Amino acid sequence: MIRDIVVIGGGASGLAASISAKKRNKDVLLIEREETLGGILNQCIHNGFGLEVFKEEYTGPEYAHKFIEEFMDLNIDYLVNTTVIKLDKNNDDFIITLSSKELGIRNITAKSVIISSGCYERTRGQISMPGDRPNGVITAGSAQRYLNINGFMVGKKVFILGSGDIGLIMARRMYLEGAEVLGVAEIMPYSNGLNRNIVQCLNDFDIPLYLSHTVTNVEADEFKRLKAITIQQVDERFNPIPNTEKHFEVDTLLLSIGLIPDITLLDDLYVEVDPKTKSAKINQAYETSVKGLFICGNSLQVHDLVDNVSKESSRAGMSASDYLDGLVKNRKKIAINPGKNILYVAPQYLDFGWIE
Repeated sequence: MIRDIVVIGGGASGLAASISAKKRNKDVLLIEREETLGGILNQCIHNGFGLEVFKEEYTGPEYAHKFIEEFMDLNIDYLVNTTVIKLDKNNDDFIITLSSKELGIRNITAKSVIISSGCYERTRGQISMPGDRPNGVITAGSAQRYLNINGFMVGKKVFILGSGDIGLIMARRMYLEGAEVLGVAEIMPYSNGLNRNIVQCLNDFDIPLYLSHTVTNVEADEFKRLKAITIQQVDERFNPIPNTEKHFEVDTLLLSIGLIPDITLLDDLYVEVDPKTKSAKINQAYETSVKGLFICGNSLQVHDLVDNVSKESSRAGMSASDYLDGLVKNRKKIAINPGKNILYVAPQYLDFGWIE
């Protein structure tokens, strides 16, 4: 049996793409590696989701439930606890190799694939952080999962490096759980988080934000646990400025130092990658350089709002349906290049075959 569309990833992106494709009468299979649908939303118990899509404010699990409910009503096929370990193309069809405890290792064939695998956090190994390598240095997203899903408090005296939204939200979350949050350091002269999160997560709880600062030393105790950190102000070239050191005794350092699209499945397909987004280049229909392979959500570009993920992914599901219906003809693409003071553009190509 050949599936029309296989969607890889069952978070906000995969759910929205599956729903829109199913509404166009396509045979859809969604594959999710976790035991439940919803993705990262399941651990985001704070509110602020859904204002654009539903015109109401929801928590992450509530927002996910709205889509899961519609997904189930449409009787879309799905697999959970299943990991896609390889993606190949054989002529016009895709071969998806998956692994699970129930199914073992199995191949599925599809006419089209939508990648909605989300993104992963940068770790301390991906930045230059001087000092010891103790326990107690953890990414903010992992700490959020431990606390909100597993019920484990990761620390009592906490400092956060990076002012991305997840870092700001975890500053508030740790404070409300009784931890002493000593501050947030951001190497840039501005915060990378939404203004509302700066106000609601830091200002409202008197948590200091140290702009143009970074961690320049990490100290461990005799048990190889985090004991203290040192932060310093940096100049315009991000070099530490002497005599600006600030010392904090902490047991936990949370890292909110960026997100990277998860596109490892594309390695064997030789997809064109944009060095700025670190993800696939696409045309206006979210199609990659490989025909029939689409990508959307945070696996395409990291979004500030999940509402935008859902809207983008819904369009990707429609595009995959149009591709299967044979509506794309006379392909000819031109590059769209960013102008001055623009970091990147998406789509990176305009394909005239997609224009009616």
